[in-house]
Amino acid sequence: MSAARPIYLDYNATTPIDPEVFEAMEPYLRDHFGNASSGHAHGQEARRAIEAARAEVAALISAAPDEIYFTSGGTEASNLAIFGVASAAPWPAIGGMNPPAGAIAPLNASGPRDGLVTSAIEHPATARPLEALAGRGYQLTRLPVDAGGRVTADAIDAAISERTLLLSLIHANNETGVIQPVEQAAARARAVGALSHADAAQSAGKIEVSVERLGVDLLSIAGHKLYAPKGIGALYVRRGTQIRPVLLGAGHERGLRPGTENVAGIVGLGRACALARARLAADGPALARRRDRLLTLLRQGVERSDRAGGLVAHGETHPRLPNTLSLRFQGILGPALLEAAPELAASTGSACHDGQTTASAVIVAMGVAPADALGTLRLTIGRPTTDEQIELAAAALLAAREKLLSS
Repeated sequence: MSAARPIYLDYNATTPIDPEVFEAMEPYLRDHFGNASSGHAHGQEARRAIEAARAEVAALISAAPDEIYFTSGGTEASNLAIFGVASAAPWPAIGGMNPPAGAIAPLNASGPRDGLVTSAIEHPATARPLEALAGRGYQLTRLPVDAGGRVTADAIDAAISERTLLLSLIHANNETGVIQPVEQAAARARAVGALSHADAAQSAGKIEVSVERLGVDLLSIAGHKLYAPKGIGALYVRRGTQIRPVLLGAGHERGLRPGTENVAGIVGLGRACALARARLAADGPALARRRDRLLTLLRQGVERSDRAGGLVAHGETHPRLPNTLSLRFQGILGPALLEAAPELAASTGSACHDGQTTASAVIVAMGVAPADALGTLRLTIGRPTTDEQIELAAAALLAAREKLLSS
């Protein structure tokens, strides 16, 4: 095993580009350079490629092609969903704020629609836009999670009311992989006339994601989480949903997302979605088998050891993404463990949080003490992960644990 190429167990941070995706993209990086807004042959060649990709993205999530809007990634998609819905709705005349000229108070039978509902375990791509709106006077409610990391039905029912403008809920948590009750939450939102948004950056391509089954009005996709390149994503917008652009420019993406299209990236996302849809039934069980094998090996190693301290797996009481394992070795800090296991490339949380010394807010929200939460590792596998790599990874982690507990 080369120290320069450690075993990669960080697929929730990013995935490699699938060879078939790269092959599909290559002509649009080299030869087919046209601007899709141009009327000549070069431009129309690019336009056809974009529309073909749009249909593939739509098919993955059971949407219509005209409900798909391409963005620069999952973060932009979620920002567009949240700020776009808020911009399209009349501003709440609350908190002493002066609404923009011409704005009216958003009244319904009960009063202004000034409520935003989310969870305590959201990715910053949704949490921060919602917090920004809270700073402008919207009322933000964060749903708590149980000890397994899942929002409860009681919390949903208590939080969503006729004052709610938007529910935004992560479909599968990026750290624990726990699948959230989006379908129930979206149904509750719809019943009171509110809109719903799901962050499906981690779930799309790993498990079935159907916008019809979930019942959401908006849904975010990130290309680099499902073997497409970085810098490309998509937002699903249900027909009839009121939303405005947050960037100003020309009329690309039917006026919702201006900017000359990233044709090669869009083609790559389309091919990645097509591959994911074709492989979903086979990939899920294979990933789950390897994930569970890794956990079994680690548990067996801890049980055989005479060192104090056990192993705790987060979220295993609930349905999870088949590739995601969040755990902690009691009495050991996660960063120290990874430093002692240079054979592995993994994470102590989501990649967006690396470098911080504070405990993961997701794990703390599950009732874990901050000092204990600092021991968390996120081990995520992907299509290229082999059985041999699982065996080697388990051995490396157990050896690192023994080393740290004996020092």
